[in-house]
Amino acid sequence: MIRILCLAIGYCCGLIETGVLYGKIKGIDIRKYGSGNLGMTNALRVMGPKAGLVVFIGDLLKAFIPCLIANITFRNIYPDAYMLYVLYTGFGVVLGHNFPFYLGFKGGKGISSSAGAILGLLNPWMCLILLTIFLVTVLITRYVSLGSILLLLSFAITYVIFALKGMLCFDQNVPDSKAAMIESIVLACILALLAIIRHKENIGRLLRNEENKLSFRRSKPKPVKTDEE
Repeated sequence: MIRILCLAIGYCCGLIETGVLYGKIKGIDIRKYGSGNLGMTNALRVMGPKAGLVVFIGDLLKAFIPCLIANITFRNIYPDAYMLYVLYTGFGVVLGHNFPFYLGFKGGKGISSSAGAILGLLNPWMCLILLTIFLVTVLITRYVSLGSILLLLSFAITYVIFALKGMLCFDQNVPDSKAAMIESIVLACILALLAIIRHKENIGRLLRNEENKLSFRRSKPKPVKTDEE
């Protein structure tokens, strides 16, 4: 029941689509321009740097805040398993962001929200490692999509290493805590897999050397191409 509750609360928080809300303020339906994505990168390209920053912060906070609350709430109740519930909350947010029911289940790619969930674990070393990987990748290649994919892949790998090395809350000598650790590892890997699936088109463009590079210049909004076109 706790898992379901965390997922449900997370999903409801994920339904706050910052890109759509900010676009409406600016008189733009972001779903109809650029890539049609609701996240930071498309907001940056369609509406400019300020919009990209606002959408990034909004999508990050809508995951970080509920995950932080889950962390504080369950840390004392389940001291050797609370990170599992933080991850369930974060996973719910990502699902809500990626698949909002009121938008026909067509949302974003969940990277900013995933980052907020990772921050909600309150593990500074993990955050520092992942932030470094993301920034170095984007600065060198200027591909936000590649940085995003590597961020989530690195999260899954780092989480597994930290968990097995006893650097997280889990106690492998306690059966219930060990079971929670294994479950949380599976959840972390699912988050990474979901990010890869959501970026399958980006991966194709990267392989064809057709992916757009990061630019802080606002481009003229172009309508999303449809199958009929």
